[in-house]
Amino acid sequence: MTLTVELYRKFVNLIYKKTGIWFEPSKRYFVDKRLDERIAELGLEKYQEYYQLLKFSNDQREMQHLVNLLTVNETYFFRDFPQLQGFAEEVLLQVVKAKVASGIRKIRLWSAGCSTGEEPYTLAIILLEMLPEPEQWTIEVLATDINTKVIEAARRGLYNSRSVKDVPHEYLERYFVKRRDQYLLNTQVRNMVHFKLLNLMEDQEMENQLEYDFIFCRNVLIYFDPVSRLKVLDSFYQSLKNGGFIYLGHSESVGRITDLFKMKRIGNSIAYYKR
Repeated sequence: MTLTVELYRKFVNLIYKKTGIWFEPSKRYFVDKRLDERIAELGLEKYQEYYQLLKFSNDQREMQHLVNLLTVNETYFFRDFPQLQGFAEEVLLQVVKAKVASGIRKIRLWSAGCSTGEEPYTLAIILLEMLPEPEQWTIEVLATDINTKVIEAARRGLYNSRSVKDVPHEYLERYFVKRRDQYLLNTQVRNMVHFKLLNLMEDQEMENQLEYDFIFCRNVLIYFDPVSRLKVLDSFYQSLKNGGFIYLGHSESVGRITDLFKMKRIGNSIAYYKR
């Protein structure tokens, strides 16, 4: 059983069409291995059979299964601490001050590409720590991903020691319960975050996401090609309130993709906001 260059391109183009994720030629070994794994599990004999199954089946569960195999999920709590510190101590407090002055006590935040949940739960902890009297605020934290398995794991809120290695000790004591060699988030934090399956390339789903104060989409757009990145950022622009902020990963730059947002340098990190 041999995967020809032409058929490999068909697989890559089909995945791109469905998800916006683009696999460069250098990723071929990774994609081949995942395809081989799934084809063996299904008992198929030819790559062409699997391609036909993905392309023409009305049941999208198989495509979802392949997406789960192909999406890499590397994350941990309080990742890129300088960026989070700038968010917590400067940007968030600035937004909160303006909201309090106008009599609004509601914060909406979206973690797009949330993986196993460390990022949105980190953001929930930051809100609890930084908001004045957080119990008097309406806090909405949406966490989305294209991978169903990581969302299931995130909802459990149970993590190994590597995931919590950068959690400040006082937060570890306050918000986690030790269970042998694992750490379970308390119900207060878990109940703050709503997890949802969402494909960033699905127009209708993206159009439904509105009025966010903050969007975090860190280390996600690196898996997209320029056309998909622009489309996603256009959607995020519509999803943000005026003056709302978007955060990308350390190696990503909104400015190289679109001029819709204005850059703001905060200490050693950068954020972008909707003008």
